[in-house]
Amino acid sequence: MKTPVVPTTENPPQTGYAPVNGLQMYYEIHGSGGTPLLLLHGGLFNIDLQFGELIPGLAATRQVIAADFQGHGRTNDIDRPLRSADLASDVVGLLQHLDVAQADVFGFSVGGATALDLAVNHPELVRKLIVSSASFHPDGDRHENSEAVGELTVEMIAGTPMEQEYRAKSPHPDKLQDLLDKLGTFDKGFTGWSDADIEGIAAPTLITVGDCDAVKLEHAVRFLQLRGGDVNGDFTGVPSSQLAVLPGTTHFFGLARTALVLDVVLHFLDAPTPEG
Repeated sequence: MKTPVVPTTENPPQTGYAPVNGLQMYYEIHGSGGTPLLLLHGGLFNIDLQFGELIPGLAATRQVIAADFQGHGRTNDIDRPLRSADLASDVVGLLQHLDVAQADVFGFSVGGATALDLAVNHPELVRKLIVSSASFHPDGDRHENSEAVGELTVEMIAGTPMEQEYRAKSPHPDKLQDLLDKLGTFDKGFTGWSDADIEGIAAPTLITVGDCDAVKLEHAVRFLQLRGGDVNGDFTGVPSSQLAVLPGTTHFFGLARTALVLDVVLHFLDAPTPEG
């Protein structure tokens, strides 16, 4: 029986800024060993808010690289809308800056869309892919979520951890409304990935979604089917791509159940990678 990983107090992370696409992109490196794991947070979050509780358990057995996206955390904003393709380009630049040839990639929401872009357009960079609470096509999103994000104002999030973290860490703490406006039009005009695009992803894929998430459950199942899942594993074997539906979990709290998320993610990452 495999002994569970018990998070321990780690040494302070290595931190720095990568000059990419006009950004000074903030990153942290925790732990060491094995294939690096790249963490990509969701919109209005940052490294600490999204992954702070998970990093000790993830970094106990591997190197973990976490980054703040454009306009988030300690990374500056630039005159550019928020698009998953542009954020993916930033990540490619970060990996080049760090001389990382390949990584496992774990992205949530906006970070999940960015991770998906990396897997489709830069397959050589992604060994294993974790897409959490993100759709591959706009049809998979609940409409009320995008409408609500489009109406966000600074006053509506006043006093929340997101507002406090932004003002404490941003190089331009007076531009929070600019970030909210950009999040309201995230990936505007993007028509999504085709079934063939999803089927063609080389990396084994873990899809996670809350059972009351902004992403529809039937969409997550379709995502799994396109990745070779939804089979009778007793007869065909367990596919390398998998789906985890987290109970009692909304989009905002998609990674809040730390022990459950760690168990699911580490089991997937530590499984042998199929040859070919």
